[in-house]
Amino acid sequence: MKPIFSPAALALATGLVLGSLGGTPASAQSKKAADPVTLSFAGADIEAVARTMATITGRNVVVDPRVKGTINLQTDKPVAPSVALNQFAAALRLQGFSLVETGGLYKIVPEADAKMQSNVVSAGPVGKLPASNQVVTQIFRLNHESANNLVPVLRPLIAPNNTINVNPGNNSLVITDYTDNLQRIGRIIAALDIAGATDVEIIPLQHAVAADLAPMVLKLVESSGSVVAAAPGQAGDASFKTTLLAEPRSNSLILRAANPARLALVRSLVAQLDRPSGNEAAGNIHVVYLKNADAVSLATTLRAAMAGEGGSGAVPTGATTVRNAAGGATTTPGATPATTPVAASAAPSTGGQIQADPATNALVITAPEPQYRQLRAVIDMLDARRAQVYVESLIAEVNADKAAEFGIQWQSPLGQLTDNTVGILGTNFGTGGNNILTNLLPIAEQDTASIQAPGTGMNLGFAARRNGIYLLGFLARFLQTNGDGNILSTPNLLTLDNEEAKIVIGQNVPFVTGQYT
Repeated sequence: MKPIFSPAALALATGLVLGSLGGTPASAQSKKAADPVTLSFAGADIEAVARTMATITGRNVVVDPRVKGTINLQTDKPVAPSVALNQFAAALRLQGFSLVETGGLYKIVPEADAKMQSNVVSAGPVGKLPASNQVVTQIFRLNHESANNLVPVLRPLIAPNNTINVNPGNNSLVITDYTDNLQRIGRIIAALDIAGATDVEIIPLQHAVAADLAPMVLKLVESSGSVVAAAPGQAGDASFKTTLLAEPRSNSLILRAANPARLALVRSLVAQLDRPSGNEAAGNIHVVYLKNADAVSLATTLRAAMAGEGGSGAVPTGATTVRNAAGGATTTPGATPATTPVAASAAPSTGGQIQADPATNALVITAPEPQYRQLRAVIDMLDARRAQVYVESLIAEVNADKAAEFGIQWQSPLGQLTDNTVGILGTNFGTGGNNILTNLLPIAEQDTASIQAPGTGMNLGFAARRNGIYLLGFLARFLQTNGDGNILSTPNLLTLDNEEAKIVIGQNVPFVTGQYT
């Protein structure tokens, strides 16, 4: 049973000095609980000190039966009862015990049980908690930083017997620990829970093309950042996340980064790459690799757009191109894709020229820088992934052979079996094993070897005894059968949306149409 010490029961331990004692226990009992006291315990039993603290604070103190041992507690000058209680809690903490407040009284329990015994919960500013050695629960609500990211940072700073938990719903931390340590953790959280540099910044380009520069810079930035492994079910480190988008209309880059260092890195890379290409003398030749669109088809579309804008383009007479239904191109004999551009046209009046390279599915554009930027914006919009249609079919040969039998047969002899002539009346099925008459006649002749087994299906019969012989006079049969099918082929078809396609299943069989002698 846990001992409970009330303030009225005062027992002085050896070496205890309370304020300026009058020399008698009665005078000590008359002192008010708010009066300063001087503590001097040397090797005192914990229970004895707990009784003294009950008197000093005017609160009941419950000691867990598992709490055993002695403590040393001394003060050089008189202190307030609250300070004395805090020093007592600090001495217990050094011994592996904790002082918790619950239900209007104090409990002294092992430190491992303190997190379950304390009922003090605070959700306000941690600075309002009194600096003491008692175990309480504090809720920290975060505004910017992820609670999951702070757990590995704060866990080593918390006592091993105390806990830290995350509430992902409102991005909060629930920490149970000593109040003085909670104040330190609160200052750490306040320093870490700050807004990152997530402002959107627009970087205009003077020479480079935004659509070309954005993926290259983003790849360099992502590869330069340290890779932090994320726990299962948790997001990766957001401090290295960088978003870089191309804005073709104004030829600008839209940048957003959660780390100032990443912002500076992107600005530096863009400044070094945004320089004149130096290929004006070479004719401003650019190569654009396509991801989804067909280079031949897109080149034809772009040439038509340029011809409509700056004049009609002339088609050279050296090669003729016909686009087939599959999206490819067929050239006339004497021209190959490597030597003659597919549907090549002369340079429009705008000064640009577009060629398609089917081998690499790329476009070779010869145009001034401003015109190339316009073409690149159109290419990015047309080089989009198109929807695909997948058709799966099944061609099978079905045998429609289906048979069903349901019937009742009955037979009955007329007259006595000893007579020379016996009449038989009844119904019969045509199938041998199912014909009741084929079994009835051998029975009448006592020839059991000629009896046939009933047919497949459900059979139900009744036999009547006539003159010591059992005669099968009733037979019911139920049978249903279905024929099987044969799967001939399972063709499938994959095509792009808005593209005509067909499935052709056949076999070329040569045959003789004529002969010569």
